[in-house]
Amino acid sequence: MPVSYGFTSFLSVFDVEALIRYGGLLIVLIAVYGQTGLFFCFFLPSGGLMFTAGVFVATGDLHYNIFTVCCLLILASLLGNSTGYGFGKKTGPLLYRKKDSRFFKQEYLKAAEKFYEKYGGIALTAGLFFPIIRTFAPIVAGVIKLNFRKFILFTFIGSVAWVLSFVLTGYFIASMPFLKPYLKYIIIAIIVFVTIPVVVRIIKEFKKAGSKK
Repeated sequence: MPVSYGFTSFLSVFDVEALIRYGGLLIVLIAVYGQTGLFFCFFLPSGGLMFTAGVFVATGDLHYNIFTVCCLLILASLLGNSTGYGFGKKTGPLLYRKKDSRFFKQEYLKAAEKFYEKYGGIALTAGLFFPIIRTFAPIVAGVIKLNFRKFILFTFIGSVAWVLSFVLTGYFIASMPFLKPYLKYIIIAIIVFVTIPVVVRIIKEFKKAGSKK
């Protein structure tokens, strides 16, 4: 019972509508910063939160200008990426020797490293659209001590594209009157699409942990 309740409570983080209604724009900013800057926050549904934030701005549930929301989220992404870069630069060697845990796997770091080696700076731009990669690519950039100006340029371009694609999609869909009857289903579909890879990974890890007991 406690395990089942804990797992259900853990997955409640994916109820993005409730999160935004309770925490407002701040919770979206924290999620974007956390997923791009803190390796143990790789599971946060930042894409779903940004999309829903765009919807809520259009419907009036979030009392912010869409320009302000986009600028703040881009800033949160830049700060998160910079945090990941600084963490990788200072503790990279130690991180590669860190043992696997529930919220950290060496395979995540290696996947980001391979992605970065294959695509170079584009990994920092396009990598924001991929779960796991968006969290660990900045750390890899810090480990290899990529020129910080170049790092900021790539992450700025990627952050603008990533944030605008999710927020403005939600905003414009919610602004179309003929789509309003289907808005809840559209939100659910988008959330499932952007979070299902992470949910699958979490379930696998819980199963692995359970089989080892």
